[in-house]
Amino acid sequence: MGRSENHIGAEGTATVPEHWRYGRHLAALAAAAAAGVGEADAVATVLRDRDPVMAESAVVTHLDRRATQLLADPRFPGWAHALGAAIGPRAFPARRLREWTLLKTITDGEPWSPAELTAASDWCQRTAAQSLASYEALGLLATTARTHRVRTVAAARLRRRSATG
Repeated sequence: MGRSENHIGAEGTATVPEHWRYGRHLAALAAAAAAGVGEADAVATVLRDRDPVMAESAVVTHLDRRATQLLADPRFPGWAHALGAAIGPRAFPARRLREWTLLKTITDGEPWSPAELTAASDWCQRTAAQSLASYEALGLLATTARTHRVRTVAAARLRRRSATG
């Protein structure tokens, strides 16, 4: 059977392997984002896939790509609000969006909760330690992050900033 052909599942219906659907979902999400319209609708469509784990993984990958692009952009809050409505109660993508919103808040120098960063996922703490410029956030992570890796990265970035500034 060729790569583009469907597989026949146990129930006798044609199924497209998850990795192909995953790739198509990412392409559709990227196209909607590039067009500047329909991104939230595309997210909602992907989340209706019959494989919720794969669908949520595609949405989170898209969130990571887009949030990275929008982190310093004033459109971030509107984007996050629209995608949050599309994501709804799905725990994994909703948490990732909340954590990107926290990173945006810290990046913008707005008030944020140290408890929220301390309770954030290892992914969020690692991303914060590697990318944030906030002395307060880096100091918090250097002393209270869950993993040794994050504490080390945050402390090293603080030392480098102190040595150069």
